[in-house]
Amino acid sequence: MTTRLAVIGCGLIGESWAALGLARGWDVSAWDPAEKSRASLPERIIRPLTHLNELHGWPISTAKLRVTQTLEEAVEGAILIQENAPEQVPLKQALYADIEAAADARAIIASSTSALTWSSLSGTLKVPERFITAHPFNPPHLIPLVEIYGVDEDILSRAEALYRELGRSPVRLKKEAVGHIANRLASALWREAVNIVAEGIADVADIDTAMRDGPGLRWSVTGAHMAYHLGGGPGGIRHYLAHLGPSQVKRWQSLGTPELTPELCERLIDGIEHQAAGRTIPELENERDRLLIQLQKARQSGSNDHG
Repeated sequence: MTTRLAVIGCGLIGESWAALGLARGWDVSAWDPAEKSRASLPERIIRPLTHLNELHGWPISTAKLRVTQTLEEAVEGAILIQENAPEQVPLKQALYADIEAAADARAIIASSTSALTWSSLSGTLKVPERFITAHPFNPPHLIPLVEIYGVDEDILSRAEALYRELGRSPVRLKKEAVGHIANRLASALWREAVNIVAEGIADVADIDTAMRDGPGLRWSVTGAHMAYHLGGGPGGIRHYLAHLGPSQVKRWQSLGTPELTPELCERLIDGIEHQAAGRTIPELENERDRLLIQLQKARQSGSNDHG
C-alpha cells in the first residue's frame, strides 16, 4: 500500500516536506491557498529533490506529486497531513477544522510550527489526540531533525515511524515548550552572540567564525551534553561537574540579556552585510546547502566505517 503525504502550505517548508515524500516513493498531494504557490511547486521542488539525490541517491521524480485546487482534495487518503501555514493561531485552527472534516479518521495531523505550542493550537479540534506538533529544522530536507509533541502514545509512535521512513530523526518532547528544543537552544546561543556585539567584545563576523569553527563543529557530531562529558577526560561528566561545574556557573552568571535597540540592530545588520560581502540570499543559501550536504556525507561515511 502506497503511503500518502498531504502537504498543506507550499512555501519553503512545504516544498521540503513534499520533496522528502516524493524521494521516498510516497504519493504526495499538496495545496496552498495562493494560486501562485500551487502553480510554482512542481518547478520549485526540483532543487530539494536534487539535493536529496546528491546526499542519499534518492530518485529525482515529481511523478507522484499532485497539486490540488482544494484542501479537501489534498488530505483525501493521506495518512500524514503536514501543515505549514504562517504562525497565526486562528489561521491554523481554521485549517484544522477543514482538515478534520475531510481527512481519514486515522490520519495524523501535524504542524510544522516553530514556536507555537500544542495546547495553543489543539483547542478547537474535535479529536485533539490525533494532532501533534512536528517542527522541522530549516531546511527540512537537509537537516533531519523533527521535534514532536502530542498527547497520544499510539499517534506519537506512528508519527515517529513515518518520519523515520522519510529519513528524518524524530525526537520527542516530554512536555510542551515554546520553541520546542532546538529553537530554544538556538535562541539562547544567539542571545549571547548578540550580547557580545552589544558589549563590544567582538564583531559579527568573528563571532560567527568562532561558532562555526569551534563549538559548532564539535556539536555537529557530539551534541552539547556529550561534548562536556568528553571534556571531563577519563572521569567524564561526573568529573567535569565536580571540578569545573563552578566555573561554568560563573560563565552563566556573566551572560547578558541584550535589548534589540535600533542602534544595536543597525550594528547587527552592518555586520551581516559586511560578512555577506555582496552575496545574495540565494547565493548564501546555495553555499549553506552545499556544505550541509558535504557535512552529512562525511558523517554518513564515519557511521559506515564504524557500522
